[in-house]
Amino acid sequence: MVHQSPLSSTNSPSLEITGSRQFTAWLAEQHLSLAFTTYQAGKVFFIGVQPTGQLSIFERTFERCMGLCVHGSTLYLSSLYQVWRFENVLEAGQIHNGYDCLYVPQVGYVTGDLDVHDVAVVAPPLKSRAGGDYPIFVNTLFSCLATVSETHSFIPLWQPPFISKLAAEDRCHLNGLAMREGEPKYVTAVSQSDVADGWRDKRHDGGCVVDVGRNQVIVTGLSMPHSPRLYRDKLWLLNSGTGEFGYVDLSRGEFESVAFCPGYLRGLAFSGDFAVVGLSKPRENRTFSGLALDERLESKQAEPRCGLFVIDLRSGDIVHWLRIEGIVTELYDVAVLPGMRRPMAVGFKTDEIRRVVRIGSVEQK
Repeated sequence: MVHQSPLSSTNSPSLEITGSRQFTAWLAEQHLSLAFTTYQAGKVFFIGVQPTGQLSIFERTFERCMGLCVHGSTLYLSSLYQVWRFENVLEAGQIHNGYDCLYVPQVGYVTGDLDVHDVAVVAPPLKSRAGGDYPIFVNTLFSCLATVSETHSFIPLWQPPFISKLAAEDRCHLNGLAMREGEPKYVTAVSQSDVADGWRDKRHDGGCVVDVGRNQVIVTGLSMPHSPRLYRDKLWLLNSGTGEFGYVDLSRGEFESVAFCPGYLRGLAFSGDFAVVGLSKPRENRTFSGLALDERLESKQAEPRCGLFVIDLRSGDIVHWLRIEGIVTELYDVAVLPGMRRPMAVGFKTDEIRRVVRIGSVEQK
């Protein structure tokens, strides 16, 4: 199963996406689709299944898109200087040009370039002044959790105990956010540094997990951790610098590896007994070089990959995969779209957005 397409002009490098033999069958069995972002190529991809059973791949352009969050019919996406809210405008059973999910951008919050990483939704009991749910995001540049504002770039909500002030200095490289019952519960950071760009000196073993509610560091010794997620009463995360997917034993404050993946890991989502993990090819610069991941790859005689791995939580085996070759070499986030067979989204590069018009009601205001 191979998908090939140019990303822009005919002179630009092409993209090739290859799935394992049973990947589309797994999507159909799980009754879901996937979305993933690549800030390196400025694309969000939607992966589903065509009526023929072949892989469906749909892409849209959003500069430096990173964090993804699915909340009911809403999809949040962070980009270079905005946080976007999309809505699926199709009712159950509706089809639009062969797609059963049509995400339309409804609101764009202008944040400025905050290097926004993970995005989530705060639900009851924490509500906005208007009484509804609202987005929360990891403001990596200012080393804090923040939310959007109608009058400012952002509103800071929380900062780690080791960060002494809000400053546009990316001190600890705060990146990941795990939610519990609609509230922020855990975050990951590459270090506990409190100086500008200090995290780069602590890439090997300075990574940590912070309990937001307790305002306390609960796990240390990680290597560039990302994508913490609470699932089935466990705190899962990606120890990116070692290429390991696993969970935190909260009683001992230690990371337990479940599977090694041949790539720099970012992006984690779950469905049933499976985890979906994003892999990137490490950049050849100081930030990504010299990590334990390099030694692990060499010892296993493996080359780093870009793509998605589906891991069986019961065994730790990689049971399905999606391999990406060409211009896309780095992923950031991945999201599961439950109940969707073939999703797509409206962007801004064509006039399609002019023709998608819905009429609301006073009650829906």
